[in-house]
Amino acid sequence: MKKKVAIVTGAGSGIGRAIALKLGQGGARVVVSDIQEEGGLQTVKELHEMGASAIFVKADISKLADHEALIAATVKRFGAVHIAVNNAGIGGPFIPVETYSLQDWNRIIAINLTGTFFGLKTQIPAIKAAGGGAIVNVASIAGILGVQLQSAYTASKHGVVGLTKSAALDCALDNIRINAVCPGTVVTPLVMEAAKALQTTIEANVALWPMGRPAEPSEIAELVTWLCSNKASYVTGVAYPVDGGMSAL
Repeated sequence: MKKKVAIVTGAGSGIGRAIALKLGQGGARVVVSDIQEEGGLQTVKELHEMGASAIFVKADISKLADHEALIAATVKRFGAVHIAVNNAGIGGPFIPVETYSLQDWNRIIAINLTGTFFGLKTQIPAIKAAGGGAIVNVASIAGILGVQLQSAYTASKHGVVGLTKSAALDCALDNIRINAVCPGTVVTPLVMEAAKALQTTIEANVALWPMGRPAEPSEIAELVTWLCSNKASYVTGVAYPVDGGMSAL
């Protein structure tokens, strides 16, 4: 990671923050991006405290112009882009598919799927110009399994997995590796919010976890960092479950 330049979206909290910190710990120069400025600046502060070089760039990943501005700001500050982690995303209402509103459907697809497409569209040329690198898209266990009452979210994350595989093949000869990770239940603000919406707690879902506990964001960051490193030099086009065995049930 030393002196590599990495962009992490949704890095203001949860998994994104853990990834940014892990990359910075490894020596990468990190561009922290999030729609929430306060959280993003806190991540930058933590990176600076560990001695890492980092900046914050506010971005709404559902807007192509924001992705273009993010790449431009990164190249202007650090001179290149070598690594990108498309982590930003949202959940959705827990309701049957026939009662989903078009507004909710479009919003989830626009952020989770189209936002990842916009990321790839702008990141690939920049990484290619730098001589190659790696991209990791953060999908979900919902990208490889069906999730009841979560049709839009599940469709968006299945889309991210398919997009990852196709993009990896497109870039296989360009020295750009593209993979996805598919976390199960992780202790993050997004999951806490979902549990609250269901009037339950994370701990109430213990029966879903073969390992008897949810993941910590740092455990997802470990795999993402490996995929971004030269240690994964022959790994591309793969969607990795990080779910404590949930997908094996």
